Amino acid sequence: MKKALFIDRDGTLIVEPPEDFQVDSLAKFRFVPGAVTAMQRIAGLDYELVMATNQDGLGTDSFPEADFWPPHRLLLDTLAGEGVTFDDILIDRSFPEEKLPTRKPGTGMFGKYLDGSYDLSASYVIGDRITDVMLAKNLGARAILMQTPERGAGMLEEAGLSDTAVLVTDSWNDIYAFLRSEERRVTVVRKTAETDISVTVDLDTTQGASIETGIGFFDHMLWQIVHHAGIMLQVRAKGDTFVDEHHTVEDTAIVLGEAIYRALGSKRGIERYGYVLPMDESRALVLIDFSGRISFEWKAAFTREKIGDMPTEMFKHFFKSFCEAARCNLHIEATGENEHHKIEGIFKAFARALKMAVKRDVFKYELPSSKGVL
Repeated sequence: MKKALFIDRDGTLIVEPPEDFQVDSLAKFRFVPGAVTAMQRIAGLDYELVMATNQDGLGTDSFPEADFWPPHRLLLDTLAGEGVTFDDILIDRSFPEEKLPTRKPGTGMFGKYLDGSYDLSASYVIGDRITDVMLAKNLGARAILMQTPERGAGMLEEAGLSDTAVLVTDSWNDIYAFLRSEERRVTVVRKTAETDISVTVDLDTTQGASIETGIGFFDHMLWQIVHHAGIMLQVRAKGDTFVDEHHTVEDTAIVLGEAIYRALGSKRGIERYGYVLPMDESRALVLIDFSGRISFEWKAAFTREKIGDMPTEMFKHFFKSFCEAARCNLHIEATGENEHHKIEGIFKAFARALKMAVKRDVFKYELPSSKGVL
C-alpha cells in the first residue's frame, strides 16, 4: 500500500511571519532552516509528498491571488531544483470562522487518501500547529510536530494529543533521520477463519523481539532469524493447531514475507543479495535476491516425520510461502545426517542471507539494479 507525508507549508517549510501570518510578498519569503536539505533526502524515501495548507481568505481582498503566487512558485521552484516535487498540493482558502470541512484539521480535502489505497497508519502529518496533529488523528495517521520539545510537549498535553505525535522537534535533520529509520519498520496482520497472525518487523534493530506461535520448535527456528539476521521480529500467531500445524506455519510465512517486503520499501541502498554455513555435520546453502520476481528452489530431504512438534513437510512449505509473499528469489539446499542440525542450519543460513540482503549502505542510497527498478 502507498504511504504519504502530509506536509504543512507556513511555519514548517517556510517561516510564517508573526505579524500577520501571511507570506504575501517575496520580501517575506524565507525557508525554515534545514528544510531544503532534509526535503531533498526525504524525497528519496518511499512516501508520496503532499503539501496541505490553510491559506486564510486566499482570493479575497484580504489575501489577493497576485500576492500569494510569487512566493509559492518560488517555494516550489526552489525545491524542484533540488529534486523535490509534490505529488499533490492541497490548499484550503476558507476563513477559520467558516468552519468548512476542507479546512485542517478537517479531512474534506483528503478524500483520495481515504479510499483504502493508502496505509495511513504508516503515513505522517508534519506541521507546526496543534491542528496538524489533530489532522493526523482524524486521518488515522501519525504526527510530527515541528516545535521545540518543551513547547511542543505542552501543546500536546493541553490538547490531549500526546499519543498522536511520535516526534516533537524543531530540527528538519531530526525529522529526516526519524523517517528514514521508520521506513523499515512494518506491522502486518492477517485474520482468516483458521488463523489470526500479527507480525512486526524492524530491519534495523533486534530490540523488542517476541515470538509466540503455539508450536515450540517453530518458535525456536524463528528466533534463529532474530539472532542471526539481526532484525526485530514480533510474531503472534493463533491458529487451529488442534487440527494440525499447517495453517499456522503457512500463514505466519505469508505475513512474515509480506512484512519484510513492505519494510524494504523503496529498496534503495540495500545489498539485495545474500549464505552458506556448516551446522556440525550438516551444511546449508541459502541464496536470496529481493528482485521483485518470485523463484523458489528446494533441495533438502528429511527422513523423520516431525522435529519436536513440527512436521518436517512444513519446512519447505514455510519457505515457499515466504518467498511468494516477499516477492524474492529463494534457493535452499541442505545435506547432513542429523535432522535437527539440518533444518536449524537452513534457518541460520536463511537468517544470514537475509542479514546480508537487507543491509543498507547509508553512503550509497540508490537502487541496486542496472534497470533502475526493483
